[in-house]
Amino acid sequence: MQNVLITGGTGLVGSHLLRLLANDPRIATIAAPTRRPLRDFSDVYNPYNIKLTDALAHVTDPVDTVFCCLGTTLREAGSKEAFVHADFTLVVDTALAGQRLGAKQMLVVSSMGANARSLFFYNRVKGKMEEALIAQQWPSLTIVRPSMLLGERENTALTNRFLRRFFACCPVTGKRLRRRMLRAL
Repeated sequence: MQNVLITGGTGLVGSHLLRLLANDPRIATIAAPTRRPLRDFSDVYNPYNIKLTDALAHVTDPVDTVFCCLGTTLREAGSKEAFVHADFTLVVDTALAGQRLGAKQMLVVSSMGANARSLFFYNRVKGKMEEALIAQQWPSLTIVRPSMLLGERENTALTNRFLRRFFACCPVTGKRLRRRMLRAL
């Protein structure tokens, strides 16, 4: 039986993963610290605080595996500093909390094109995050680099709406790209 820690449980990827974990008989306990309370998960330990780092501090029971599904866009974050906090600092904080709790395995959602030396700010932050996690020397670290993530969100971004229309208008290219994106999930 596995005890897991998951951050990002209110987002697109994290909420799907949280449902899968909650229904998996191999999972004994789930700690899912969030900035706002989770709905519909009575068997999940959910400390919440607007400062996610403070919510992470409330997780004290040992865990085996850490899942980090944190991520935002520069537009949603509102500033470069807020983006770095969400996509770098909080991810590293999650990893440190997992190590403090005894986890030996971490899985994290990054982004296609992540590169600490990229000319693009978004990719550079994701690349630096990956390098920071690698430097922590996890016994098992899985970095997933999906492309654009499409799906229903509370705040659907303009880009998502545009891409949905693009896929609908370009049947051949749209189908090919959609298949690629779905395989990356």
